[in-house]
Amino acid sequence: MSQVLKIKNLHQTFERGTVNENRVLRGVELELAAGDFVTIIGSNGAGKSTLLNSIAGTLPIQAGQIILKDQDISKLPVTKRAKNISRVFQDPKMGTAVRLTVEENLALAMKRGQHRGFRAGVKRQDRKYFKEQLAQLDLNLENRLETEIGLLSGGQRQAITLLMATLQRPDLILLDEHTAALDPQTSITVMQLTEKLISEQKLTAFMVTHNMEDAIRYGNRLIMLHQGRVAIDLAGAEKQNLTVSKLMELFQKQVGNGLKDDALLLG
Repeated sequence: MSQVLKIKNLHQTFERGTVNENRVLRGVELELAAGDFVTIIGSNGAGKSTLLNSIAGTLPIQAGQIILKDQDISKLPVTKRAKNISRVFQDPKMGTAVRLTVEENLALAMKRGQHRGFRAGVKRQDRKYFKEQLAQLDLNLENRLETEIGLLSGGQRQAITLLMATLQRPDLILLDEHTAALDPQTSITVMQLTEKLISEQKLTAFMVTHNMEDAIRYGNRLIMLHQGRVAIDLAGAEKQNLTVSKLMELFQKQVGNGLKDDALLLG
């Protein structure tokens, strides 16, 4: 299976040289193969979001390398990475333009990574394609093409954001606690949709989650970060046989100290 992402000796330190210096990532080494769906957990401050920000380019890296499909993207700005890396944030409002309609947001997503100005209006063939794609979400959104997206619920917007992130099939999709702001039932719906889109398109994905049960249930691989390092990396049968209690036992064996369940669930 071909390699999509390679992270080599990645370091990130905040407020370097001050009394508040904080080494958030400490030599992270990771490789993702094509089709990997990796869930990432860890307590608050473990480096989860910092890792995603480093990959996306919103946080310049201080040391190490990030290689995407054999291209070193370590020093590329966000705009240069956008064509190949898509992202869904925790806040549904961050992934869409609130005053534009559903179809206009989708039209923008179709131009991801292109340096072209947005023109009002959506082509007929694009509208037909958008309706087909929205129908697959099974949320009756195919009949809301001309609705301002800001009028939709958080769950509907997050579902559309997921679709927008995958319209132009990315090399890598980053999911940053993208169900954390949703109510429990809507969260389940969005997670099922996430799994469906990733599976059908054979996408390579990183998903940060605050919920250990979701981390165990979804994806083919689970990574736990602790104090800026990879403490646990499980795949295949090892991951399939996991429970929350087994995961906590394994963590304690690996790092040699205790960690309460809620530190991960709420972190």
